[in-house]
Amino acid sequence: MLDAANLVAPQQRAIRQPQAGALSEAAMRKSAKDFEAQALGFLLQPIFATVDMSKSSFGGGAAEAQWRPMLVEAFAASAVRAGGVGIADSVYRELLRQNGAQTPNMGETQS
Repeated sequence: MLDAANLVAPQQRAIRQPQAGALSEAAMRKSAKDFEAQALGFLLQPIFATVDMSKSSFGGGAAEAQWRPMLVEAFAASAVRAGGVGIADSVYRELLRQNGAQTPNMGETQS
């Protein structure tokens, strides 16, 4: 039986602010691409949820339904590797801005 009198209070931990420039540009680029893949996966989920899988080559069923989210994630990751839709570039620029680095020229013109 759990006795509240014997519980030990959790230790306080100091919250550290991330240092400016703590992430490498490669890590920020990877994070931006991972974010884009996740966003595309969320956008693709409803498409696959409405497909009648009983008429597919594999016949649908519980096993196919369990693996479908991983298939959608793989499609999204593949789309990002092929160039994506531009979300990663925007996220990457924002990460650079937040980390105090200069924003690289991504090909757009300044207005």
